[in-house]
Amino acid sequence: MAEVATEAEGTRAEDRGSGAALRTRLISTGASMLALAIAVAFFSVKSDRFLSGPNFSLILQQVMVLGTLAIGQTLVILTAGIDLSCGLVMALASIVMTKLAVHNGVAPLLAILIGLVVAAAFGALNGGLVTALRLPPFIVTLGTLDIAYALTHIYSNDQTITNLPSALTWLGTTFKVGNTAVAYGSVLMFVLFGLFAFVLRSTAGGRHIYAVGDNPEAARLTGIHTSRVLLAVYATAGLMYGVAGLLLVGYTNTGDPQAGLTDNLDAITAVVIGGTSLFGGRGGVLGTLIGALLVGVIRNGLQLIGVDSIYQVLITGILVIAAVAVDQLARGRLRS
Repeated sequence: MAEVATEAEGTRAEDRGSGAALRTRLISTGASMLALAIAVAFFSVKSDRFLSGPNFSLILQQVMVLGTLAIGQTLVILTAGIDLSCGLVMALASIVMTKLAVHNGVAPLLAILIGLVVAAAFGALNGGLVTALRLPPFIVTLGTLDIAYALTHIYSNDQTITNLPSALTWLGTTFKVGNTAVAYGSVLMFVLFGLFAFVLRSTAGGRHIYAVGDNPEAARLTGIHTSRVLLAVYATAGLMYGVAGLLLVGYTNTGDPQAGLTDNLDAITAVVIGGTSLFGGRGGVLGTLIGALLVGVIRNGLQLIGVDSIYQVLITGILVIAAVAVDQLARGRLRS
C-alpha cells in the first residue's frame, strides 16, 4: 500500500507539472505575441523599409540560426538546466563541416554528417557530466564552452574558410514567395519548431521532459529514468546546435572561427522571452519561436531607425529581466 501511495503521489506530481505548463503556456505565449505585435507596429511607423519583403526575408534569415539554436536551449531549460556552450558548439560544428569539405577533400554531405555528430557528442558530454557526476549544468557547460572555443580555434588555425561547395551553402539560398525571397533554411527552422512542438506536447518523451524539469524526484518515483531523459535532452540539443551551425554556414557562406561568441546569450534570451521558465517544467518551443522573432525584429528595427548597437543590447537585457520577473510572479501564484 505504501508503494502504491508513493507511486500515486509521484503521478500526481507529474500531472501537476504538466498542468502548470498547460495553464501558463497560453498566457506566456500570448504576452510574447503581444510584445511582438507592438514591436512590429512601432517599427512600421518609424521606418518605411521595415514592412518590405526584402527586410522580412533578412529578419527570417537572421532568426533561422538563432531560432534553431534556441530549440536546443529550450529543451535543456525545460529540464531546469542551462547550456552556456551552445553558441561555441555551433561554431565548432560549422568549422568541422567547412574545413573537412574544403581543406580535407571530404564529401560535403559526409562533412555535414560529421559536424552534426561532433555537436551531438558535445551535447552528450554535457548530459553525461550532469547525470553521472551530478555536476551543475551551469558549471559543466561553462567548461565545455571553453573547450569548444579552444578546439574551434585550434582546428581552424584561426582562419576563415571560404569557397564552400554548394551543398554546404544550399540552405542559405532562396526561393520566391510573391516578391519576397525566402531562404530554405527558414523553412527548415519552422519545420523543426513544428516537430519539437509535437514531440513535447503529444509524446511520452515530451511529457517526461516536463516532469523531470518540474520535479525530478517525483518523476523518478513514477518510473521515469531521469538520467536517460537528461542525457537524451542534452544530446538532442547538441544536434540542434549542429543544425544551427549548418544554417550559419548557409547564411554567411563561410566557416568563421569567431562565430557564436554571443549566441549562447541570444538563445537564452529568446527562450526566456518566449515564456519558458528558467526553473524548468513550463514553457515550450512555440513561445521560443516568438521570442526569437521578437529579438530579430527589435534588432532589425533599431538598425533601420539608426539606433546605436549598444542600445540594442540594453533593450534586450531589459526584456530578459522583465521576462524572468513575470516568470517569478507566475511561479509564486502557482505555489499559492
